[in-house]
Amino acid sequence: MRRRLLALVCVSASLLSGCGLLPGRSGTERHTVTVWLMKDSASADFLRRFTEDFERTHPDLDLDIRVQQWTGIGEKVQAALRAAPGTGPDVIEVGNTQVSQYVEGDRLLDLTLESMRDWGLRDWLPGLAEPGQWLSQQYGIPWYAANRVVIYRKDLFAEAGITAPPKTREEWLAAAEKLNSGGNQGIYLAGQDWYTLSGFIWDEGGDLAEDRDGVWRGTLDTPAALRGMDFYRRLQALGDGPAASDEEHPPQAGVFARGRVAQIIAVPGLAQAIVRENPGLKGKLGFFPVPGRTAAEPGAVFTGGSDLVVPNNTDDREGAVAVVAALTGAKWNTELARSMNYVPNKTSLAKAVADEEGAAAMAAGAAHGRATPSTPQWGAVEADNPIKAYMTKVLTGADAQAEARRASRRITEALRPHLG
Repeated sequence: MRRRLLALVCVSASLLSGCGLLPGRSGTERHTVTVWLMKDSASADFLRRFTEDFERTHPDLDLDIRVQQWTGIGEKVQAALRAAPGTGPDVIEVGNTQVSQYVEGDRLLDLTLESMRDWGLRDWLPGLAEPGQWLSQQYGIPWYAANRVVIYRKDLFAEAGITAPPKTREEWLAAAEKLNSGGNQGIYLAGQDWYTLSGFIWDEGGDLAEDRDGVWRGTLDTPAALRGMDFYRRLQALGDGPAASDEEHPPQAGVFARGRVAQIIAVPGLAQAIVRENPGLKGKLGFFPVPGRTAAEPGAVFTGGSDLVVPNNTDDREGAVAVVAALTGAKWNTELARSMNYVPNKTSLAKAVADEEGAAAMAAGAAHGRATPSTPQWGAVEADNPIKAYMTKVLTGADAQAEARRASRRITEALRPHLG
C-alpha cells in the first residue's frame, strides 16, 4: 500500500518537478499532517483507532487531527486556503455542497488523477462525488453520506392492514390516504420541506436550477419540476403539516412523538430523539427508502454529508494524499459508517450497514442521491430561500405555474455572480 501511494505521488509530482521527492520532504525525517475534521463527524474512539493505525502504517508521518465547529467554518476555511504555504491544515473536511465555494481561485488541489486511477471514482455516491467536481476536475473526495428516509410507526401500519412498506409513489399515496383516518395523520410533511421537494423534482427529470451556456437559471417552472411539486402537494395533504413553515418549526420529531403520526421524512437518527421524547414508541419505529416512480429503484433524495479536500498551499502533498486515501478507503470508510450510522462513500460498500434498518434504508436512497446545484452562488439562494415561499403559495391554492416562474426568476437573480 505504501509503495503504491509513493508511486502515485511520484507520477503526479513529475508533471511539475520531474519525480523524486517533493520540495520540503527529505525521506528520513518525520512529518506532521494537520487534518481539520468537523465536530461529531467521527467519534473520539474512531479517531484514536484511525490515528494509531495510520501512524503505524506510515512510519514517517504523524497525525494532528483538530476538530472544528460548524459555526463560522466557512470564513475559517477561506482564511486557511489563503494562508502562507505550510501554515494551515493539509486536509479539510467540508460539507459536500460547499466544495464549489472553496475551489475558486485555484485554492484546492486537483485530485482527479488519484480519483480515477486509485480511488474508484465511478463507484462513488453521486450526491457526494458530483458536488466535489469543478469544471470536470475532482477536488472533493467523498467521505460519508446521510440522507432522508421514511420513518414510520409499525403499529399504525398494522392497524391499517398495511403489511409492507410501499415501493412506488402511487402505493405511498394510497397507504398514506388509508392511514390518514380515525384521528391519525397519514404523514406529517411540513409545507416548506424543500429538500424533500428536490428529490421529487429530480425523480421527474427536473432540477432547481441549471447551467445553460455558463449562466445559471432557476428551473422550478419546467414541466418536470411542476410535476414534482404536484406530487408533494398531494402527499402533504394527507396530514396536518403546516403550509407556511419547515420541518424544524415546530421540530417534527416532537410532533411525531406526541401525536398519532404514521410517517415523517427525516434522517434515521431522528428516531432516537423521538423515542427519548416518547419511550412508548421504542420498538415500534421502522424505516424505508423514499419510494420512487416505479418499484425498480427508490426515489431520488438530497444527499448530505462530507467531502475531504486538500488545500493547494499544503507543503506536504504526499502526506495529505495518504490521509485522504486512508480515510476514504474501504477499511476506515466502512468503520466510520458502522460506528456513526452513516452511508459509506461507495455503493459497493452499502453491505457494511445492511444489518441496521435505518442505515440500510439510507444507503438504498443514497445510490440515487443528488445535491444542490454546484455553483458558489447557491448559498445566496438558501439565504433568502424563494423555494419555501413558492411551496407555501402552491399549498395554499395559488397557481403553481405562475408562482414557479416567480420563484425561478428570484433563483436566477441570486445565482448571478457578484463582482466587486
